[in-house]
Amino acid sequence: MGRPTTYSAHTHDDVARGRQVGSLNALAALLGWSTVPLLLRDLAGRGVDFWSNNGWRYGASALIWLPYVIWHAWCGRMPKGIWKAAIIPSIANIAGQACFTAAFGLATPGIVTFGLRSQLIFVALGAWFLFPSERAVMRSARYLVGFALLITGLMPVLFDGECSLSGANGSGVMMAICSGLGYACYGLSVRRFMAPYHPVLAFAVICQITAVGLVALMLAFGRDGGAYVPSLGSRELIFLALGAIIGIAAGHVFYYIAIARLGVAVTSGVLQLQPFLVSAASVIVFEERLTGLQWLGGFVAVGGALLMLTAERKAPQQAQASTETGD
Repeated sequence: MGRPTTYSAHTHDDVARGRQVGSLNALAALLGWSTVPLLLRDLAGRGVDFWSNNGWRYGASALIWLPYVIWHAWCGRMPKGIWKAAIIPSIANIAGQACFTAAFGLATPGIVTFGLRSQLIFVALGAWFLFPSERAVMRSARYLVGFALLITGLMPVLFDGECSLSGANGSGVMMAICSGLGYACYGLSVRRFMAPYHPVLAFAVICQITAVGLVALMLAFGRDGGAYVPSLGSRELIFLALGAIIGIAAGHVFYYIAIARLGVAVTSGVLQLQPFLVSAASVIVFEERLTGLQWLGGFVAVGGALLMLTAERKAPQQAQASTETGD
């Protein structure tokens, strides 16, 4: 009788440690991805154009991941067809990343991060057409109520207070929504094309292709082709480096470990705190002010997002692994 008891205790300890590791990584991803919007806003205010911002950050991140990709290729462990499969997700990622970074030169961090929640709307619409097996979940009362709350809550957040459809802040809102569309297409295409591959390797490959695209765009449209960046002050260079490391290279590692230990629903639920943390920090750093109606709308929108995310807890983890981003 002693042996089964020891085994059960050991298993319980392993599960507890696994959840602790998952919780720490989810918290690291949350804090990292809540810091990046503040860095991007600061860099935009200091004259760093978003083409150069993206090119340098993603280029640096790709270099960090490159040894991992080379090692797989050297050992003959690079799956056949993975580079071709990654093309469409990478294009969507480039579009989402470009709009995301551009938004911070036009609107405050809180507004942009709340606006990014719109990606769940686009994910829902895309999943309806691309994945018929999910339609039963999307017809559930829990999912439909969450969808309605998300839309209802986002309206006052994005268009109350200082926001308007005209002017810089309004343009920033539109750019944030376009970023949500891009990231939704990214997540959907990852699910459709990258499902056969390990999610970390899939991201490492996508990171390489995305970096090539963003560096090319920087050379074409960035100020001086991005050549001015190395001559920036230490503050700007440190912020760019932090954005590359905690927002892209390390942030996704934390995210995938959290998913493996906690599951998609819990991890994504934790990340829904991001717009609140960003908005609270932005009050101090940038004197951003949201109206009471905007805060209320934010809580309603995030509550709706949580209902949508928990409507189906048994969905495959890899299928949803890349739907939450914003780096």
